[in-house]
Amino acid sequence: MSTFDLKSFLEAQQARVEALLHARSARLEPSGTPSMLAEAMRYSLMAGGKRLRPVLCLSFADAIAQQSTALRAAEDAACALEYIHTYSLVHDDLPSMDNDDLRRGRPTSHKVYGEAMAILAGDALLTEAFGLLASGPEPVRVALCRELAMASGSSGMVGGQVLDIAEDRPAQMDYLTRMHGKKTGALVRAACRMGVLAAGGSAEDLRRADSYGEAVGLAFQIADDILDVTGDAKLMGKPVGADAAAGRYTFPAVIGLEASWVLAERMVADAVAAVEPIEGPGGPLSVLARYMVERNS
Repeated sequence: MSTFDLKSFLEAQQARVEALLHARSARLEPSGTPSMLAEAMRYSLMAGGKRLRPVLCLSFADAIAQQSTALRAAEDAACALEYIHTYSLVHDDLPSMDNDDLRRGRPTSHKVYGEAMAILAGDALLTEAFGLLASGPEPVRVALCRELAMASGSSGMVGGQVLDIAEDRPAQMDYLTRMHGKKTGALVRAACRMGVLAAGGSAEDLRRADSYGEAVGLAFQIADDILDVTGDAKLMGKPVGADAAAGRYTFPAVIGLEASWVLAERMVADAVAAVEPIEGPGGPLSVLARYMVERNS
């Protein structure tokens, strides 16, 4: 059993991400962003959360570079990933999508600023992500932009959201896996790959990051589906049972709760096997994979 202190690691990495996001979001108004738009963007961006995607990006960059100081390109990549993730949550919460009132224990963006401003804040976060990622001299930033575009666009996250809202969505395992591989998994996988790219990793490092990201992304989504059945709304900061109430098919609904746990555990084992040659046994990425299915919120 690993003796790695995940709690301290996550606290340090999340504080690191918060500082990076604060520094970059502080540039919005001086750059000419209207104050109300900047406020709405920061309201959602700085609302806390696990910061999973930027943490994965920075952790892979650190593991590949074998140093604790992140490269500037990796830091910008981590923030760009969180910009994209936040925009997707703002738009997901809209009445035309999931129609949610709470996000991370606070009223959702459209409840505070209205639907129009929430849409525009999401649009701005999406666009700013690529501006941030392209704002340095390193040649690798072109590849980082391409990774982020593929993961977040029509063949990635947005394509997965379309599959999620389809009225004829079938109760089939293959459909669920394909949908979540795009909607959730694509951005998680990109976070891992972008960390490797920013740190100058090899083709083999990139392949392992890809395998890890795919497995962890699926494990994370299965755990999310399980928490929607078994979780505590106070701990999660959002309502539970929403998927069942909306008639959505989830992993527990399609294959059962026990089989969902088994599949999540298998994905964790695959992720650990993929990353051990990079960081050794019991490293932060291996322990993070386990955290995906053991978290309670």
